[in-house]
Order: sequence, then structure tokens, then C-alpha cells
Amino acid sequence: MTPLLMFAALFVLVFAGVPVAFSLIIIAIAFGYSVFGELIFLQLYGPLLHTASNFVLAAIPLFIFMGAILERSGIAKRLFYALQLWLGGLPGGLALSTIAMCAIFAAASGVVGAVEIVVGLMAIPAMTKAGYRNDLIAGTICAGGSLGTIIPPSVIVVVYASIAQLSIGKLFAASILPGLLMVAFFVGYIVIRSLLHPTDAPALPKEERDVPLPEKWKITLTAMLPPLALIVLVLGSLLAGAASATEAAAVGAAGTIVLAFLFRELNLKLLKEALNVTLRITTMIMLIVAGGTMFTSIFAVTGGGQLVRETVASIGFGNAGIIAFFLVVVFFAGFVLDWVSIVLIFIPIFAPIVKSAGIDPIWFAMLVLVVIQTSYLTPPMAPSIFYLRSIAPRDMTYGQMYRGVLPFVGAQMLVLIVIIAFPAVATWLPDLLVGL
Repeated sequence: MTPLLMFAALFVLVFAGVPVAFSLIIIAIAFGYSVFGELIFLQLYGPLLHTASNFVLAAIPLFIFMGAILERSGIAKRLFYALQLWLGGLPGGLALSTIAMCAIFAAASGVVGAVEIVVGLMAIPAMTKAGYRNDLIAGTICAGGSLGTIIPPSVIVVVYASIAQLSIGKLFAASILPGLLMVAFFVGYIVIRSLLHPTDAPALPKEERDVPLPEKWKITLTAMLPPLALIVLVLGSLLAGAASATEAAAVGAAGTIVLAFLFRELNLKLLKEALNVTLRITTMIMLIVAGGTMFTSIFAVTGGGQLVRETVASIGFGNAGIIAFFLVVVFFAGFVLDWVSIVLIFIPIFAPIVKSAGIDPIWFAMLVLVVIQTSYLTPPMAPSIFYLRSIAPRDMTYGQMYRGVLPFVGAQMLVLIVIIAFPAVATWLPDLLVGL
């Protein structure tokens, strides 16, 4: 009964407006006191010490710093212009450029909010000027921004691997094909809609993309090579086993500074702003990590693990029932909780059961990450909608935003079905690549 009361109290505090991190800490202390009395703080010291000494989590501020530098340098602007030159003449070309931009930027930074805001600030004016419908603009930017969840290097994957005690390299490798599949499905929807309803997403006028071929190639190489080099440095060193996640993140952070210097964008103001963003986001994540660790430790002590096992056993249907139950829990939790809270609260509960049931933890992780990605687009939490609202024009309504993301949520569900039907989509690359 106590574990259920913990979750009920958590949702009450969250809906009351208490920040998730503080909600988790308050509930852990309150319910823990009923078990340990005055020794509760000593009991919670162990989980906090374990979290604070987890060196894998040191990769988080480095990846965030990468995103912050890329966001403030001119790299993103050059890349978007180069993609427009090649794709702008196609039906839905600007939307396709936006998805491609989000995918590349996600692979170079791993931070969802940074991807969506940076790309949105460039793509919204361009698509609005070209006559795109607001719902398609909103859906494209929100869905593209959510790619930072699954395309490596993703901060979410770092946290998940740390909590589930999995190889970060294997999780990064496992997320490559699902990430590419997600991009393909997003592109497919945009192309089909643009062909069926050309006025929803008209092509760019020829004069806006009429650049001589040599000049076009020069612009493209200048724009594409830096982020691609960064991706190869980070993911290549990690997947080859030449560097740990933290070391690879450090290489990426150093690489972004070098790129900003080469493009003559590096200055004290840029560094100060990037460090401020890094400190703010890292503090938020780590506070939730601490709160989640405290919450799950008390949840386990009060019989939460046993409750979950009994619930799963009562559902039946073997491993399929276990997976379905866990994914449904994560999906509905995404309505009200952010990704950090979902991973920190549920993965420590789910991981031992998944392991004891003989389910491939890498495959299961990919299923969970895809479902978490949908939480960026599903109300009422829908962080992508809130990110978009902060940069969207006034004539773009919440109704248009929610209608715009629905087809992309459908595409995400299709990716989930493909991974369930063909587990090799998630497991083939980790088994193939060496050095992991």
C-alpha cells in the first residue's frame, strides 16, 4: 500500500506545481521517516553517495556544453542554409531541411531543447514566409527536436545506461538504426502530405535557391564538414572503444570550441553564456537524479519491487505482458513527468525484472526510449510544445501545435512496432561493432 501512496503523493505534488526534484525528495524523506525514523537521512546518504561518485554522469555537462556552443555559434545557420539550397525546391523542401537539420544537430549535441530552439528560430520564419501551414510547421519542429532523445549522443541514453548499468557504447550503437528509421518515417509523412496537399508546404521559389553549382558545393562543404567531423570524433571514439563516454564527451566539447574559434565566433560572451546554460541544465538534471535515487530507494524498501513483480505476474502473457505493462506505464507517466524523472523513477524498478525475465536489456531500452520520445509531443506535459511556444509567432495556436504533432506521434508508434517486430533493428549494430 505504501508504494502506491508514494506515487499518488508524487502526482499530487507535481500537479500542485512543486518542481519534480523537490517532490521526489519530499516524498522520499516523508515516507522514509515512517520506516527509519531519525535515521532516514543516514539511510538516504548511501544512494546519494553512489550517484555523486558515478563518473559516467560526468558526460552530461560536457554534452550540454557542446549543444550550448553549437547553439550560439554560426554553425547551425550555415548548415540550415546549405540544406535549403539542396532540398528547398522539393515539395515540403523546407520541412525536409528542418528534419535533416534536427537530425544532424541532434547527433552533434544530444540535447533536445537546444535542437528545437536553435532550428525553430531559423525554420519558423523561413516556412512562414514560404506559406507553410502552421500545424505542419509546429509538428515538424517539435518532432525534429524530439530526435535528440534517440539519436546519439543523447543525454537521456547516458542517464539510462548509468541507472540500468548498461554499456553506453552499446546503447548508442543500438539507437542509431531506430533514430534513422524515425527520420525516414518523419520524412515520409512530410513528402506524402506535400504531394497530396501542395499548398500546405510549397517549394521555395527558384530565385531563392538559384546558386551556381561550385558555390553551392563550397557552401555545403563549409557547413556540413564541421558538425560531421564532430559526430565522427564523439561517436567514432566511443564506438571504437578508444574512449569512454566521458572522454568522448570531452573530445566533443573541445571540438566545439575549436570550431567556434575557426569560424571566428569564439569570445568571452559566448563562453559565459554557454557555461551558464550548462550549469543551469546540469543542475536541474542532477537534482532530479538525486531526488529520483532517493525516491526509488525508499520505494524498494517499502515493498515497491515486490508490488511491481506481483502486478506483472497477475497480468500474465509472459514476457510480452511484462513489456506491454512497462511501456504503458512509461507512456502515461510521460503525460505528467519529464524524461529524467521517468528514467530515474521507473528504470531502477523495471531493470531487475527485465533481466530476471531474460529480456534483452538493450532491446528493451530502445523500446522505452522511443516511448519516452513520444512524451515530448503528448499533452499535457509535452515539453516540445512549450519550447515551441517560447519562439512561435502569436498566430500559431496551441490547437495547431497539438494537431501538428499527432501524425509524428503516429510515426513514432510505427517505429516502436518495427522494433518490437524486428528486434535486430536495435540489437544488430551493438553485436556487430567491436570495442564495446
